[in-house]
Amino acid sequence: MKWDGILAELERKRAFARAMGGSERVARQHATGKLDARQRAAALFDEGSFVEIGGLAGNLSEGSAAPAPADALVAGFGLVQGRPVLAGIEDFTVLGGSIGDASASKRYRLTQLAGQERLPLVFMLEGAGHRLTNQHATPSPNDLQGLVALSGRVPMVCLVMGASAGHGALTAPLSDFVVMTEAASLFVAGPPIVKGAIGETATKEQLGGPMVHVDTSGVVHNLASDDAGAIALARRYLGYFPQNAWQAPPADTGGSDTSPRRLDAILALIDPDPRVAFDVRPVLSLLADQGSLLEVQPAYGGSVVTALGRLGGHSVAIVANNPAVGAGAIGAAAAQKAARFMDVADAFHLPVIFLADNPGVLPGSASEKAGALRHAARMFAVQHRLRVPKLHVTLRKAFGFGSSIMAMNPFDGQTLSLALPAISLGSMPAASGARAAGLDEAARQRALAEQTGSAWRLADKMVYDDVIDPRELRNALLTGLTLMQTRRAGPFAPRQTEGILP
Repeated sequence: MKWDGILAELERKRAFARAMGGSERVARQHATGKLDARQRAAALFDEGSFVEIGGLAGNLSEGSAAPAPADALVAGFGLVQGRPVLAGIEDFTVLGGSIGDASASKRYRLTQLAGQERLPLVFMLEGAGHRLTNQHATPSPNDLQGLVALSGRVPMVCLVMGASAGHGALTAPLSDFVVMTEAASLFVAGPPIVKGAIGETATKEQLGGPMVHVDTSGVVHNLASDDAGAIALARRYLGYFPQNAWQAPPADTGGSDTSPRRLDAILALIDPDPRVAFDVRPVLSLLADQGSLLEVQPAYGGSVVTALGRLGGHSVAIVANNPAVGAGAIGAAAAQKAARFMDVADAFHLPVIFLADNPGVLPGSASEKAGALRHAARMFAVQHRLRVPKLHVTLRKAFGFGSSIMAMNPFDGQTLSLALPAISLGSMPAASGARAAGLDEAARQRALAEQTGSAWRLADKMVYDDVIDPRELRNALLTGLTLMQTRRAGPFAPRQTEGILP
């Protein structure tokens, strides 16, 4: 009987935390088509597996003028597809999801646990940044420092599910994979502060809506229609990666489409004439295990497609030129996207498959002003530094630096280097290059003949390991993955950064 009062008080405080911002505010959240913070936790984790930590943070605010159940951050751990994952979820129904002193410590506690236990970390954002009423009586640990320390050690996912500003918003660019819902916005500061600071009048959408960050800035990788779609993407994304950089990527070799098969349909997708555009996405869907392809950042830098997938049940990262966009020429945005994607793949030991079909780096004044040269140089440096297996295939064309940044450099650590028969290579396309150089007709014809015979000429010099029938593309890559079997045994460890990237 002595415990009755004590346990009743514990349950009352737990009920205060579970109530979030109260029934009216929670109802308003639902009325906007959004899940509340605790529903978001339930959707992320396997049924019944969520365990909350820090639920009593903010419990002393009960009865005050500004009650803060769980201090506006639902945090804890659970299972995602049977594997443990940590998560922090801002609760907009409590003081606008703002970060109090207790929730600042809770955020850092999550990064500390993720590093200590080597577990993936997911943040869901819908909050106003640091609370103006914070006392700062003692310095609180900084979760952003924790996120930087975790980078390349555990997978980090950020879902932006409403308006996110200030300190909380910085979680997004520090994460590996960022998803935004159609109702979300992300910015340094919201419209009132922007108006007061610089006199600019803008809506939340104009400042940092999906059209800004998914299409233009590239801060956000993928767009989801709603909360459920964003959470489903997070669960799917994590399935391609190991729990941490000390482990091998997971494999699903018992799937229904993991065996070799010819790609007979590929001949109708790829025209052998390099001047004929085609969308590379159907080729990737045909190549990968059925249903396994997840494109990352599809609306940004469209001349390069970056995608996660599985081949023979094994996780792979794919970097493919897309001739449907500017003939596949690599601009600043495409190079930025590809370089960061390769960084993440390398950190977590996913083999990278390169499918080259481009006329080089995008020329022109706009491209120069965007820094295409520097971003292309960074992409080149990242692919050169890859520790993971590299498998290169030249589909049709690769000119100048466009071939080098797509890993077509001879004897540069490729596990396998292949070409289709009808490829054209050179410092630049023969027709335009001959005109620019003032070559006569005979010289132009010689240059053209060399380019169109590139497959045979370079295979003769062992620049390519083989020239293959397009229909054997999947099988050839599966064979290449077999060659790297000994690497799958490890040991694995986080990479050590060297040098300064462009």
